[in-house]
Amino acid sequence: MTETFCLYDKEPYETEFTARVMSCEQDGDRHKIVLDATQFFPEQGGQTPDRGILGDANVLDVQIQNGIITHFTDKPLNPGEEVTGQVDWDYRFSNMQQHTGEHIFSGLTHARYGYDNVGFHLSDSVVTMDFDGSLTGEQVQELEMEVNEVIWKNLPVEVTFPDDETLKNLPYRSKKELEGPIRIVTIPGVDVCACCAPHVRYTGEIGVFKVMSYQSYKGGVRISMLCGKRAFEAIQSQQQVVTTLMNDLSSSQEDLPQHVERLQKECQDLRYTISEIREQMVMEQVEKVPENQENVLIFMDGLDARGMRNGVNKLMEKHPGFCGVFSGTDEAGYQCIIGSKNLNCKDLAIALRQEVKLRGGGSEAMIQGSLPDVKQAIFDTISHYHAKLTH
Repeated sequence: MTETFCLYDKEPYETEFTARVMSCEQDGDRHKIVLDATQFFPEQGGQTPDRGILGDANVLDVQIQNGIITHFTDKPLNPGEEVTGQVDWDYRFSNMQQHTGEHIFSGLTHARYGYDNVGFHLSDSVVTMDFDGSLTGEQVQELEMEVNEVIWKNLPVEVTFPDDETLKNLPYRSKKELEGPIRIVTIPGVDVCACCAPHVRYTGEIGVFKVMSYQSYKGGVRISMLCGKRAFEAIQSQQQVVTTLMNDLSSSQEDLPQHVERLQKECQDLRYTISEIREQMVMEQVEKVPENQENVLIFMDGLDARGMRNGVNKLMEKHPGFCGVFSGTDEAGYQCIIGSKNLNCKDLAIALRQEVKLRGGGSEAMIQGSLPDVKQAIFDTISHYHAKLTH
């Protein structure tokens, strides 16, 4: 079968087309349709495929292999017939905006720092770029501003298929070795890149470029970005959050960071105070335990690791059996620390794993972990295990 003619290569703004059905095969509850030509861009280069309809069939997926583009639909089509296709323009244009914005950012990053874009992912929920070098927050902000300046200049986005001789002398970016005709996307003075995807005709059509986040990734940096309507909607959503916080805190936008920092400090101080009070409550319970009691298990919600450990250490001073402090509830489960001066806690951990699904471990002197079971089951398991050791 001959390769599918890609109408989107030269006419990315055309959404309706007519083509002949070359084959139709059943594929589970879907149908695999091959046309002689298509306006549907397939999944490739890190970008999701176009959406739309063929005849009265919905296009669920579009894939390419060895130059042949396969459309996966929810209804069959008759081989040999001509069919009209309609590409979802809003989805196509959004992807064009995202991909062209990526070219600008990658071109500027390569020109300024020499970094290569080694990974690109354009899905319905996120757009990411991976570079093989690190960037600081300040550098990312500077690049973001430069991208938007390129957008505001409304530069042309040129698509060409240079001949072999021209390609030999053309410095262009490419993520992989390419064979056959090479499609070059050029933004004058900004980027020259081999790319198969549809792009906008002028950079101004991108609208706006926004870096949403960045993080270290595989020795380089991963940039999450959005363009156009998707960027505007994300900024609008963030502004709504800021407005809500301003109203709740009776604060201006400029003073929000200070207000949040103050609230964080107050919460930290409050958590520390509550922790100290709960630790005191544990110690009060420890003091009330009769000295002749061998095993002592104390259950209290809201304890931190320090409070549990201090309680266990205090119990072990007077009680020779298993001494445990548990933080939690029967509904949510428990965190625990269990210790003993005379008994092997690692052996107890084995019994707890078998009977009440302990997750955790430790040494012979002390173990810690989490238990999803209820208080009575935990208490009974430890009591029965201690009884076996002493009888």
